[in-house]
Amino acid sequence: MARPSDQRRGHPGRRRASAATPGAAPIAALLVGSVALGAAVSVTRDPIVPESAIKNRPIAVSEDGYVSSETCRACHPSQHATWYASFHRTMTQVATPETVRADFDGVVVDAVPGRPMRLERRDDEFWAEFDDPGWEGPPSERPRIRRQVVMITGSHHQHIYWYATGHERTLNVLPGAYLLDEEQWTPRSALVLSPPNQGVATLDGHWNAICIVCHTTHGKTQFDTPYRSEPIADQAVDTTVAEFGIACEACHGPAADHVAANRSPTRRYALHASDTADPTIVEPTRLDPQRSSQVCGQCHSIWEFRNLADERAANADGLPYRPGDNLTDTRFIAQPTANRQSPDMQALLATDPDFVRGSFWADGLVRVSGREYNGLIDSPCYTNADTAERTLTCFSCHTMHQTPEDPRPVAEWADTHQVSAGMEGDAACTQCHEPIAANVAAHTNHAAESAGSRCYNCHMPYTSYGLMRAIRSHTVTSPSVRETVEVGRPNACNLCHLDRPLAWTADAMDEWYGHEPPALDDDEERVAASVLWLLRGDAGQRALTAWSYGWEPAQTASGTSWMVPYLGELLGDSYDTIRYIAAGSLRTLPGYASFDYDFTGDRDDRIAAAVRALTDWRESTLSRERRDPELLFGPDGALDTAAMRRLFDQRDNRPLFLRE
Repeated sequence: MARPSDQRRGHPGRRRASAATPGAAPIAALLVGSVALGAAVSVTRDPIVPESAIKNRPIAVSEDGYVSSETCRACHPSQHATWYASFHRTMTQVATPETVRADFDGVVVDAVPGRPMRLERRDDEFWAEFDDPGWEGPPSERPRIRRQVVMITGSHHQHIYWYATGHERTLNVLPGAYLLDEEQWTPRSALVLSPPNQGVATLDGHWNAICIVCHTTHGKTQFDTPYRSEPIADQAVDTTVAEFGIACEACHGPAADHVAANRSPTRRYALHASDTADPTIVEPTRLDPQRSSQVCGQCHSIWEFRNLADERAANADGLPYRPGDNLTDTRFIAQPTANRQSPDMQALLATDPDFVRGSFWADGLVRVSGREYNGLIDSPCYTNADTAERTLTCFSCHTMHQTPEDPRPVAEWADTHQVSAGMEGDAACTQCHEPIAANVAAHTNHAAESAGSRCYNCHMPYTSYGLMRAIRSHTVTSPSVRETVEVGRPNACNLCHLDRPLAWTADAMDEWYGHEPPALDDDEERVAASVLWLLRGDAGQRALTAWSYGWEPAQTASGTSWMVPYLGELLGDSYDTIRYIAAGSLRTLPGYASFDYDFTGDRDDRIAAAVRALTDWRESTLSRERRDPELLFGPDGALDTAAMRRLFDQRDNRPLFLRE
């Protein structure tokens, strides 16, 4: 009987090695877990009764094998704690005194279309009175309605408040949204880059049918007929979710079988002591590179149902995708670089001609935030890697759970997009590109410690737009003046060297890397690229460039004394979000930190503020620091306003709605 004894002795050795592994728990905790697990199951079931009694909003129910994050917490407390601190958890929240950040106590909000919105708090409830958005009669007769706010989406930068319409579980959205950093209400229409004066769309049922997909775990729309196929008042709506927000089972799959199997301490002990994957649950980082990234791609992608039957099935039963599945088996992932001519894409374009332009650059690369999976799958580090180990995935740089070795406060980890410890800098790239790491300056032609030698800045520049700011592209590319000319996407060099023309960049790329310079027009030869994007670019180019004017590395490379006239010009832009971004960048400049400007204020007030900014600049020494003709300054330092007007008259004024 010596052999079983040897096996038993072997376990403690493996146990000690496992205990040193990041995130591992003591064996005692595993044994106690069997008791805690049973308790957790009973605790999470208790709230189901009062939740099911709620009739005026979507509710959380445990079904289809989903058991909730609270159940997971019993055995995985550290993972639960870091997830709980993340913005994934708070993507959707029930409106409570703990979750509502805006002041509702007798507040009057003027920053909405029509008459002011009046807010009221009744004990633990939040109410709003505002003009009826669904009114179809004469505007002068639009009635007022009073509704209870029951749900919140957004948690990092803004809160969108949803109210109970009174029709079953249908939600609609308040006309005003709340900017968290500024502690300011703003018209909801001002949050997105959309054509001016297009009005506020009625979003009756929009959360139930659209937002639910990526802001909850296992959502079921449960409309009796397709959304918008008839007036929503005539539809039955019984929307449910497994959990509000993006919770454990969104990434690991439904956990009922996992919970049942691991009630056995013997089984947990055996799994803990080995490196074997538990077949009852999905660990995304153990999947192959394609399927591990698809776990993120289920939300962070641009996709559509392939047909009405698929939509109807998902409406009733929830989306069929489960972590570990092939995502493309059950949905069409829009990737214009690869499937622009496909029947699925052509069908979409037939009903929505702006589908591609609203989300992608002309060459098919994604240009909006929240769709990083679309960027990843167009990256050579993903498509051309020769081994799984060298294939770029979402988890190459990000982690869903902060590790014990990460010295950052958990709030900082969450605020920096859950980038893994050590991956905030070049290590994310040099872990594969070792020769470059040995001599970074030789590759970049910039000082090794400068922003110009940071891999992200050159190969993942801020060319995506979302949340009223520029976002790093998640398509790994190299700077290309030719692409800028042909596609319109700003290149990394000129997003940092804001005071240089495209010709300057093209010459440097030719000298350093042998890139043949493209044909350039006279302005592209002589005028700073950023000035061209601000004056004659489309709304998307203007937004990205305005943000770059406030980006510290660009300010260091380009100086700031010349920027006020151009940011001042954008204070009068017709797009709300561009004005917001321009004002934010202006306030980063010396002397303008407290500049008084309301981006949604009266047009005359906005123009007056722009004139005031320019007047202050002209009267300061800053206006005499630069004489660069590339910045449209004359030898005497005077601004060439005629040249500005000429470029402004060439502006791409085609309406643009970026679908972030």
